[in-house]
Amino acid sequence: MSTHPIDLIVGLGNPGQQYQKTRHNVGAWLLEQLAQQLNSPLKIETKFQGEIAKAQIASRACWLLKPTTYMNHNGQSIAAIARFYKIPAEAILVIHDELDFPAGTIRIKRGGGHGGHNGLRDTISSLGSNAFTRLRIGIGHPGNSNDVSPYVLSTPSKHDQQQIQAAIDDGLSIIEPLITGNTEQAIHQLHSE
Repeated sequence: MSTHPIDLIVGLGNPGQQYQKTRHNVGAWLLEQLAQQLNSPLKIETKFQGEIAKAQIASRACWLLKPTTYMNHNGQSIAAIARFYKIPAEAILVIHDELDFPAGTIRIKRGGGHGGHNGLRDTISSLGSNAFTRLRIGIGHPGNSNDVSPYVLSTPSKHDQQQIQAAIDDGLSIIEPLITGNTEQAIHQLHSE
């Protein structure tokens, strides 16, 4: 399964110090670590409502984006940069937290619905497409649907934090094949780790 090469990598999350360490921001955590690893510092770009950087990955130029809107408006930031640089949905990788996976699990998915995730819901709506690739990082589930909102906006336990960081490390290790459109290699690598 070779797919479209990636031109834009997005880490979903909420802005501000009070959300920085919360489960809902794990997508932003991976993106920040990727920017650091690539020595491509993120800079505020108001016209895209986000922090952006241009990076070289596997000899390809690629944009990194961390929206500065709240999660349920992250899609507006993604759509703004995608329109400006004429990036199709198929060339976008969105990294986000996933309630349905235990902490430490990471999976790649192409297309699909939003599964109740407000960041994905707004991204699909703003792009007018669900054809983007998702890198889903498990954060576990609180067990009761009434507890989801406080749960995603809280800090993970020390054990969960270690599991999530291990998943982020795995995610960082497959960015290169994902960027070049070699999704099968990336999936194989994830499942063999």
